[in-house]
Amino acid sequence: MFRKIMVPVDLAHTEAITPALTAAADLARHYGAEVCYVGVTATTPGSVARTPEEYAHKLQAFAEDQKSEHGQAVSSHCITSPDPVADLDDTLIHAIDEVGADLVVMATHLPRHLDAVMPAHGGKIATHTDVSVFLVRPPAGQA
Repeated sequence: MFRKIMVPVDLAHTEAITPALTAAADLARHYGAEVCYVGVTATTPGSVARTPEEYAHKLQAFAEDQKSEHGQAVSSHCITSPDPVADLDDTLIHAIDEVGADLVVMATHLPRHLDAVMPAHGGKIATHTDVSVFLVRPPAGQA
């Protein structure tokens, strides 16, 4: 049913997305799908990497680590943005077509009142694309 699963990744917070990584790996194993890890980085130095090229190398290494841990086929796709925070939703929506994904698996948080003003990324992505989007919430007590 699915052949390519896109997983947005923030390399600065990989521990927070562990449930989504596990879900993506399980789905990939079930469907024989590839998992494409997508990261968005700034053009300026950040906490993870000093350059977009360094970030791309770290993202690829992360993908290879996931392959070693879970055994599925992997790829990575690094996107550079002058303002990743402001551009994130639109950048990820565009990346779905760029990588040819037919499913997006991404971490999300529990609903909050602030969501009425600033919706979660997953909600916007789900309403602005024609592929399936699977939002993975943190386990109870870890929100």
